[in-house]
Amino acid sequence: MLTNPVFISICVMCALCLLRCNVMLAILIGTICAVLSSKIPLGDAINLFINGNPENAGSLGMGGNLETALSYLLLGVIASAISKTNLTAILVRAVANLISDKKYVFIFSIAFFACFSQNLIPVHIAFIPILIPPLVKIMNSLKIDRRAVACALTFGLQTPYMALPLGFGLIFMGLIEKNMNANGIAVSLSDISSVMWLSAVPMLVGLILAVIYYRKPREYAETKQSLDAHFSELKMGMREWGALAGIAVCFAVQIWIKSLPFAALSGILVMLAGKGIEWKKLDSVFDEGVHMMGYIAFLMLIAAGYGTILKETGGVNELVHVASTLSGGKLGGALLMIGIGLLVTMGIGSSFGTIPIIATIYCPLAAQLGFSTAATIFIIGVAAGIGDAGSPASDSTLGPTVGLNIDGGHSHMWDTCVPTFIFFNIPLIIFGIIFSMML
Repeated sequence: MLTNPVFISICVMCALCLLRCNVMLAILIGTICAVLSSKIPLGDAINLFINGNPENAGSLGMGGNLETALSYLLLGVIASAISKTNLTAILVRAVANLISDKKYVFIFSIAFFACFSQNLIPVHIAFIPILIPPLVKIMNSLKIDRRAVACALTFGLQTPYMALPLGFGLIFMGLIEKNMNANGIAVSLSDISSVMWLSAVPMLVGLILAVIYYRKPREYAETKQSLDAHFSELKMGMREWGALAGIAVCFAVQIWIKSLPFAALSGILVMLAGKGIEWKKLDSVFDEGVHMMGYIAFLMLIAAGYGTILKETGGVNELVHVASTLSGGKLGGALLMIGIGLLVTMGIGSSFGTIPIIATIYCPLAAQLGFSTAATIFIIGVAAGIGDAGSPASDSTLGPTVGLNIDGGHSHMWDTCVPTFIFFNIPLIIFGIIFSMML
């Protein structure tokens, strides 16, 4: 097993990521390790990585995630356009007026509204620098422990894409569908959505436990940070209505056609027509959108190529046999697969990028251990998402820190990463094993 090219490659990649090496470089180095420790000629490896193996319908190389990458880029443009309007600031004003004196309602409302950033208004973490800093003064007045708010934000960033087939959730479940089909298990999007909603249960349990644990008042140094003077004077103008129309169209089209790239493009065109995006600022909106999501989009392509190389090394079957022997049955197998997923996702910082990597191994391993198709879907989904909370390199932790550390009073590692790791990853492991045994 120690000479298995898949094992060597994943160990090298995870080690480099944990040593804070650039994720893309770590995956590329891991790919080279897989090639050098296998029988793949170096000259053929580049072609396999980019184009896949034409003799294998499920081996697409980087092309396996082209639709996903395009979805990310177009959603980045929508997020950029929304950030140039006052929509999120108006939402902040409404929230502040309603819940400014209710501590627990405030925290759970933050989690609730954060959920919309993954589907209804697909801006991902772009809303946090706009939404959270103006609310810090309210948090200080209520003596809220910001670790609870960090957990609420991470809940809102992670739970929707794991549990709902909308927005980024449509991308996530589409990746599971594509990679399971490519690795010999035929599934549809409806099969996946009928199972993955269960992932919301451990996330909700974790959020409730976090709010209870961090219920004690915590005081922070007072700063001049407050709601801007013009905050109460914001109104819905042409840009805001145009952007809102684009959001509505994007949301409706993705439900109707189930194609996120087409839905995002439709939303952008409606924003243009409705003046939500000014024609003269179109280039800057696209530039900012690509800058926001371009890295993760390209990471998706690299991860797909890496998954293809792992399959072509021929080491997957050997690893599956060894893992099934070591696991000692379904219980050990579920724990092993979810644990490996935790390490991989924490290493690369992207649950979306983890799917092509782990599906290559997990599909045959789950079949050999006797897991049902539904259980396999759930294990892959949970194993991919589990390390998102708690990873120092993940958007789900970096985003909350950016918003909450506006006055220097919030530590990324100790106030965001550690709390979210404990309160989300541990319940995901426990419930992940229980549900996978029941399905």
